[in-house]
Amino acid sequence: MDAKSFCLVNDAEKYAGKYVAMRDFDNKDVIASGNTLEDVYKITNRDGISNPVIFYVPEEDTVQIY
Repeated sequence: MDAKSFCLVNDAEKYAGKYVAMRDFDNKDVIASGNTLEDVYKITNRDGISNPVIFYVPEEDTVQIY
């Protein structure tokens, strides 16, 4: 079985190891980024963006187990 590559955000390599925010899942452009979830939320809140999609972009070759 082949695994497909799926990218949630444009320019993901630029945001490795950071939290990012997008307006919604249909738009992959980052509107805010930072080292903590709180930093990103404060930026989006300040800019009047309600309900942003915020998530962590792992560093390359990092294994995450949930």
